[in-house]
Amino acid sequence: MDPIENNEKANIPPIQLDENSRLKFKCHKGVSCFTQCCRGISIMLTPYDILRMKNRMQISSEEFLAVYTKPELLEKTDLPVVTLKLLDDEQESCPFVREEGCLIYEDRPTTCRYYPLGVASLSYKEQQENGFYILINEPHCKGFEEDQEWTVRQWRKDQGVDIHDDINAEWTELLVRKRSIPKNVRLTEKTKNMFFTASYDIDRFKRFVFESSFLTLYDIDPETVEEIKNDEIALLRFSFKWLKWLLFKEGEFKLNETAVQQRQKKPEEK
Repeated sequence: MDPIENNEKANIPPIQLDENSRLKFKCHKGVSCFTQCCRGISIMLTPYDILRMKNRMQISSEEFLAVYTKPELLEKTDLPVVTLKLLDDEQESCPFVREEGCLIYEDRPTTCRYYPLGVASLSYKEQQENGFYILINEPHCKGFEEDQEWTVRQWRKDQGVDIHDDINAEWTELLVRKRSIPKNVRLTEKTKNMFFTASYDIDRFKRFVFESSFLTLYDIDPETVEEIKNDEIALLRFSFKWLKWLLFKEGEFKLNETAVQQRQKKPEEK
């Protein structure tokens, strides 16, 4: 969900910030509201979030998606995304929060890392060039009463969110670009399923690349093949490039014409 939309629903006027803006904030066990921001929330997970969290729990991406997420269609894009599935308790708590804090803190989602900041623009390039952020100043949060002061740039680096943004950048740009396409241009279910797999189900996408005819149909250089076979982040970045080709027919992917012609002839030969 858009951070600005969240603020509007809570009747909190957004405060626009840039990279050099300063804020006072510190969250720790000593504040009376500790872990309240981890309940009754809506967190859209990014591809890199899924990768980090499933590895932290030592389960496959398929299992993580089935147990900890719920699918949704992102407004104005017709693209499938996932949000964190909350517990069915009175407070709708994050499944990873406990009274003493977050069980997966080192691998927490991008949105959690940003808090109390929100990205006011979905565009990664706009965010980096214009520093378009908002301050989510919720009345219940006592972290704003602490003396620790940061610039937005310092906060992003301290929380590791700059790394998350860098890895997710090409994927985020796909969402922004798809938003600008007229609503009547609908995606096929096959395209939506592929977008979901390439975005979130990294283990299944790896099987798609290496156990199907993918590497026969496309001319992928050997160095890239070796890299994506052994590096999940490289594979994730590769999946974003593939999605750009899938959605907009742009990028570095080139069909192996000979393989395509042979594949087209097979049904006739049977």
